[in-house]
Formats: sequence, structure tokens, C-alpha cells
Amino acid sequence: MTAISTQNLSKYYKDVKALDGLNLEVPENVIFGFLGPNGAGKTTAVKLLTGFAHPTAGDAWVAGEKVSEGNLALQSLIGLLPDVPAFYDWMSAREFMHFVGEIHRLEPPEITSRTTELLKLVGLERDGSRRVGGYSRGMRQRLGIAQALINRPKVIFMDEPTSALDPVGKREVLELIKELKQTATVFMSTHNLAEVERVCDMVGIINRGRLVTVSSVESLQKKYARSLFEMEFLEDAAGFMQTLKQTPWLAEPEIIMQNGSPVIRVKAGDVEFARKELPRLIGESGLTLARYELVLPSLEDVFVEILSEEVSR
Repeated sequence: MTAISTQNLSKYYKDVKALDGLNLEVPENVIFGFLGPNGAGKTTAVKLLTGFAHPTAGDAWVAGEKVSEGNLALQSLIGLLPDVPAFYDWMSAREFMHFVGEIHRLEPPEITSRTTELLKLVGLERDGSRRVGGYSRGMRQRLGIAQALINRPKVIFMDEPTSALDPVGKREVLELIKELKQTATVFMSTHNLAEVERVCDMVGIINRGRLVTVSSVESLQKKYARSLFEMEFLEDAAGFMQTLKQTPWLAEPEIIMQNGSPVIRVKAGDVEFARKELPRLIGESGLTLARYELVLPSLEDVFVEILSEEVSR
């Protein structure tokens, strides 16, 4: 099943194409990372998908509902965490949660139980009676996450969900996001590529308003894999290093230290050929292999390479 679907979704501001013909399919119950440089169109896309902005052209469907003006059914199925959540500072966290629950037309007993449950979930149960105006940026971010979940949404949009959180808070929120996909789809717009690599099942990369690619994190890493192999042996591998140096389809063999152990690192011009032939050379060496792997790039490496390709076109 599809949680989010768009057809040529576009938003123009005079001569600026903030979003240009977005065609996207996001399955249910995945964490989808939406990546792009500043000004790429990420926030515009989120506004269009949540009904807070109207497209110049194209259509979108979220949780089975067409995104259109006044579609209250859609609002009951989605949750939104903006980049900088806005609150009424004179309210306490509990009062604000009740206010949001009433907007979603929840019954008072459910609002009370969900408020207690969610404030505990985000670590604000002891501060629920304090005025939001006295909250730190991190506490406001946690409250923003709580209010986005009060109606048990099927699709949750999060714009920079860990901004302003300390390292412990970031880890807790990322663990929470991983749990959310059991009951919902999470559409996460962020600049933090390490966090996307840690929690996302799929990623979409956008640049200059246009979608560049959509893939799983694993597939992207394999597609952009460097031709770099690492091998670790239990015995002295100096002799094997000489073999590698004399092998014409390999280049730049070197020994590096990782966690106190020597590791051989070597480049190959043809990755697929090396995948077949390197194990043969290792077997002929008579050494005991402790580790052998093709080094996969980080998502940050992939992101930079993809954008570089876009600029060169």
C-alpha cells in the first residue's frame, strides 16, 4: 500500500520553481528520509503534502486522501512536526496538548490519556504543568513531537526532528522514530545524513526543486560503492602485500591500523572483477582471513557525489 503519492506536484513563486514536477511514491510503514541542500524544496514539499500550501500544478494523496483545501479527513490522519514548532507560551504543556486534541475532535477522556502517555514518552511528564514560555528549545521540540502524535496519525511529517536536542535526546528521539513505523509512515526532512543513515528505510534526494533519486539506503551505498577493499589476516601479510602490488588490476595497496590491528586496503579499477578474483588470491596466499569487505560509502559521501553529478550536467 502507498502512504504518499504525488503526480507532477509543483509550486512556483513567480519565476522561482520551488518544487518542479514531483513524482513520488512512499510505501506504508517505512521511515522515508527527504534530503536536499538548503533551498532545494524540502519544506515546500512538506507544506504541500500537509495542505498548508496549495500547488501551482499537480496532485498529491496522503493516507488515501487527496490533499485539497478543507479536507478535514486528511488532517485527522496526519501529524506534523515543523522545523520550529509554535506554541501559546502562556499555556502549560498539558493545556496545549488538550488544545490540539480538541482540534482533532478527540473525546476528553482520550485527550487526557494520550496527553499523559505522550508527555511521558517524550520525557516531559514532570514538566507538563509548566508554562511552555519557560521551556528550553529542546523541551519545545519534545512537546512538538508529542502534539504531532496525539491523534495516532497514519502518516507523520517531521522537519528536522532532532534539532536543538542534546546527544542523549537525539538518540531517544531516533529510537522513538524507529518505533513509530510499526503503526505509521514517517516522512522525515532533515540535513543530518548520519541520522537518516541510522533510521531510514528509504531516501529521496531533491535538488533545485526536482527529485533526483529515490532508493533504499543500502541500494544507494552499493550503487556508489568505492572500488576499495579491506582485508585483515591473523598472520603477517607482508608477503601477500607484494602479491597485491604485482597484480595489474589492483592499485595502491597499503597497510593501515584499525583498532590496533593491521588492515590491508587496496583499490580496484573494476569492482565486479575484483569481487571474483580477490577471494582467489586470498585463498592461494594460505593466510587465515579474519575480515574481508568492500568498503561502502556513507550516505554523506553518496549525497555529495549525487549533487556533484547534478551540477556537472
